[in-house]
Amino acid sequence: MTNMTLAVPEDLHEIMRKHNEIKWSEIARQALWDHARKLELMDKLLAKSKLTEEDAERIGHKIKQGIAKRHGLVK
Repeated sequence: MTNMTLAVPEDLHEIMRKHNEIKWSEIARQALWDHARKLELMDKLLAKSKLTEEDAERIGHKIKQGIAKRHGLVK
């Protein structure tokens, strides 16, 4: 197994030190696995997609415009 070093904010480190009964490396490992599985699923879903990066950006821009308009941020 490969080792990894993480930098955490001081306030998080304080909480972690107060709860030294918890195996924080296992918590981090589980979180990394969860995220990696989501990425793998996304890759599988998008493998057959015909959308280009440009298409996705255009759709995202339209969605953001609609949200801004709905909330009165633009006219």
